[in-house]
Amino acid sequence: MAYEIDPTEKRILDVIDQNREEIIEFAKDIYTHAELGYKEHRTAEKFAQFMKKLGLSTVENLAVTGVKSYLNEDKKENVSLALIGELDALRIPAHKYANPETQAAHCCGHHAQLAGVIGAALALTDEQVKDKLDGQVVFFATPAEEYGEIEFKNKLTAEGRIKYGGGKCELIRIGAFDDIDLDIVHHTGEEDILVGSGSNNGFVSKVIRYKGVASHAAGAPHLGVNALNAASLGLSALAYQRETFKDEDSVRVHPIITKGGNLVNVVPDEVIVETLVRAANKDAIIDAAKKTDRAFAAGALGIGAECEITTMPGYLPTIKSEADEDVLAAARIASDSGSRKYNVVEQDVNFHSGGSTDVGDVQHIQPVLTFNTGGKVSGLHSVDFDIVDEELAYIVTAKIFALSAYRLLRNDAVKAKIIVQDYKPVFTKEEYIKYMDSFIKEETFS
Repeated sequence: MAYEIDPTEKRILDVIDQNREEIIEFAKDIYTHAELGYKEHRTAEKFAQFMKKLGLSTVENLAVTGVKSYLNEDKKENVSLALIGELDALRIPAHKYANPETQAAHCCGHHAQLAGVIGAALALTDEQVKDKLDGQVVFFATPAEEYGEIEFKNKLTAEGRIKYGGGKCELIRIGAFDDIDLDIVHHTGEEDILVGSGSNNGFVSKVIRYKGVASHAAGAPHLGVNALNAASLGLSALAYQRETFKDEDSVRVHPIITKGGNLVNVVPDEVIVETLVRAANKDAIIDAAKKTDRAFAAGALGIGAECEITTMPGYLPTIKSEADEDVLAAARIASDSGSRKYNVVEQDVNFHSGGSTDVGDVQHIQPVLTFNTGGKVSGLHSVDFDIVDEELAYIVTAKIFALSAYRLLRNDAVKAKIIVQDYKPVFTKEEYIKYMDSFIKEETFS
């Protein structure tokens, strides 16, 4: 389907094309200076400074590193739309662009999201475009979407700096989404351009700490209690649970050992395991979490060690949604705007991914429109991930963000208002917080 673009859409495309090199350089800089969740200080500062140079009112240090910048604040009562990009990366030290200071690499494409958001900001702040937007636009950089370093996040929780490990979860809790009515999010994907979303798993996080007794590993092993053996037994018991999970629940439990002992000559007296317990629905998450606890507790009981299990809320499952017609139109206009035409696909809403994202938490509160762009090689979270088509990954992403915002907010923001009015949230913010808090617990088995 061909779309006849209006003068404002033409202006949006022109502004982004005119700033193509600046957008790409921004993306490359973030790509080569990746940072981990709740530690994205350089990335957040770069995003904030870019927005301030555009003259936008900017709030920083939300949920540690989050940034919000506001356009058309005088129109916020009409409707408020957020364009969201994620700040954090993954710990993949072998990646060719891994940050040597952080061991992080953007192998999930979050830097492309940020490039899209700043590119959209360049276009939407243009005076010819800004006046056509009958609502507020929030350019929102959010922390800690990749749920890693659980012990570090639990430490931030103990210090009172956060309560939840996921960035958007924490931002919901502190009220940073209170002044937003709907959102547009992006992810790097397999297709050229994909609009709409299927479903994803939700999860809870666990830190399992085994405590044994140290002794000489060769001279007096009989005097020790080997915490590593307890962990090994717990992992084996967990493996035997897998046949009890229903296929349709898409259960995933994938632990790592973050501490296996102190010295090879000493019977390990402390071993730490981190894991996520994922499933497609909340009942399956609860069931799998109970079985995970039982398995790790069995390891302690079998060896005579002590086992402490700290459980924290993770993410809610994502909610499938059809491709929005205006985001789809924006994608097709953007795909046709350059020297190469890209293929635009509507997401099969019955597709389910075993992965997780805190976008699902936002979906339980307010409407979220989703699109993906490609331009990469290799799989997400892979050491071989790389961007091979900067036009698609960065420039087309910026165009879809900006064109979608314009189409939703033009003509008294009638389309945005319809989406907001028709949306049926699963939780109020208060109900969401109560639900998340219900997962927080610490248990000891010995």
